[in-house]
Amino acid sequence: MLLVMDVGNTNTVLGVFEDERLLVSWRISTERKRMSGEYLAILDTLFKYAHISVDYIDGIAVSSVVPQIDRNLRECCKELFGREPVFVRADMDLGIEVDYDPPSGVGADRLVNAVAAYFVYGAPAIVVDFGTASTFCAIDRGGIYRGGAIAPGLLISRDALFSRTARLPSVSLEIPKSSIGKNVVDSIRSGLVMGFAGMVEGMVRRFKEELSGDAKVIATGGLIELVAAKTDVIDVVDKELTLKGLRIIYERVKVNY
Repeated sequence: MLLVMDVGNTNTVLGVFEDERLLVSWRISTERKRMSGEYLAILDTLFKYAHISVDYIDGIAVSSVVPQIDRNLRECCKELFGREPVFVRADMDLGIEVDYDPPSGVGADRLVNAVAAYFVYGAPAIVVDFGTASTFCAIDRGGIYRGGAIAPGLLISRDALFSRTARLPSVSLEIPKSSIGKNVVDSIRSGLVMGFAGMVEGMVRRFKEELSGDAKVIATGGLIELVAAKTDVIDVVDKELTLKGLRIIYERVKVNY
């Protein structure tokens, strides 16, 4: 079995694959000060709750955009599973070429998403990921990662609006009843959800123009369903895209570990 972990700025998503089948997945908060022993306790509890023995894990793949916790996570994996985790890097055999300056500047999560999009859905492809940041990635017909765009995420935008204004409240993120809000809460929700849906539509149109052809649009991320419900430019919503990409990359590079 393969354990995969996507360490994001806000949340860490974990999953266990048996061959190509995702058996179980979990989401935990990302804490930069969490020690290896704390990670060990959390993972041990999750595996026991899922009735999966840690002894069944024969590989571990990690994409991380929070380097402060990589060392503790590595130590946890070695102690609990007796395995050295594989951290995704741009110089690995990813199966796609990275046209970025420098290639190491692409976040591991974006690389993993691009790999999954290419091998699962084909190319050209555009990946939209709505997490702490909103990211867009372009993969051309030849399987080359051409770059992308990064914007603030929904939560960051909502929190900034609340903290930088005197009278606007913090609201829960929900799909608004209409674009024209009839009260301050619905107005904020419209600005966030409908505004981000408009951003997706505009960015997808521009990306398709620069890719010189139609491209499949794959969306993922913890908040994507809010936005996907309000736009028709997204072809596929795959909340497991990153985990699938980690599995694909591990299968390609495991012979070196």
